[in-house]
Amino acid sequence: MPAIHQLVAGYAKGDAISNESRVLRQMFRDWGHESEIYCEQRRTLPELRKDARDLAEAATTIRADDIVVLHLSIGSPANAVFKTLPGRKVIVYHNVTPPEFFVGLQEEIAHHLRTGREQVASLAGAAEINLADSKFNASELEALGYENVHVMPLKLERGQWEGSLDRRIVQQFGDGRTNILFVGRGAPNKRIEDLLFTHYYVQRYVDPDARLIHVGSYSGLERYEALLRAKAADIKLQNYVLTGSVPPEVLRSYYSVATVFLCMSEHEGFCIPLLEAMAHRVPVLAYAAGAVPETMADAGILLREKRFDLAAELIGRIASDTPLRETLIANQATRLQRYLDQDIPTLWKTHLGGLLGK
Repeated sequence: MPAIHQLVAGYAKGDAISNESRVLRQMFRDWGHESEIYCEQRRTLPELRKDARDLAEAATTIRADDIVVLHLSIGSPANAVFKTLPGRKVIVYHNVTPPEFFVGLQEEIAHHLRTGREQVASLAGAAEINLADSKFNASELEALGYENVHVMPLKLERGQWEGSLDRRIVQQFGDGRTNILFVGRGAPNKRIEDLLFTHYYVQRYVDPDARLIHVGSYSGLERYEALLRAKAADIKLQNYVLTGSVPPEVLRSYYSVATVFLCMSEHEGFCIPLLEAMAHRVPVLAYAAGAVPETMADAGILLREKRFDLAAELIGRIASDTPLRETLIANQATRLQRYLDQDIPTLWKTHLGGLLGK
């Protein structure tokens, strides 16, 4: 029986691709296959190094009849190693953010993304099976010459959003104010400044006591964070919180006190927090960029243009109109359940069928 191994560019806690690789590893093991996750040791969180194998070992431990799955998301030595390994090859494309978003703010990240885009193009034809976690991402691969690209949804489970809360956060922020929440890395493509601008309109014209909360790490992007804080000061913005990275119980607590989830991102390959918000019964208002319309499907409210004044009015309406709020939550619950009802193990077996049979 062949082993099914995975290669990732980085291995951490709370990272969407790391989480997905762990879920898939357990699924492959449940099928009876040996399964390991390979990552550069320097890109593996120190406390997780016993949970992943060093990428340097892949060439000597992966056999010709094994299956190798590459999670493709950024420029990485893992992408180059994948091409040289023995074994039957599978690519799962999670999207590489266009480097232009980071130019002038974080040149190292821009370089890795630029390299990633080049490596995605160079890997066309390298794998027997090409998968993408959204139609948006699949279309990018097809444009680069990849053949027979299939959409393979992320393996999400309702239980991953459940658990204890942090009482201090609930007490501090569950004070009756309108809480506008966004969850995601503090990265330029997420357009955190547009959250600030929307919040400005909310405070000035809709609800002066409203609060904006951004939960997400600015690690490596401290310059971007400083520019955001300077802009907030310049427009005299009040009641905004940039929490940085937080543990799961704190994240769940912020969702529990949120009035509306606002996403103004301009590039998303999937955007798991949209579904997280739905799972926490938080109405979603999102700008229709990248894969966001696909992930939202027919739930929540999509903004087709960047109108901060309109977004502010909609936030006020969602906060005050109980029937509208209940309708949004109900529609989102239906969309989320439809996503969770997908038989991901069977889909994986279908895509891997030819390789497993051989």
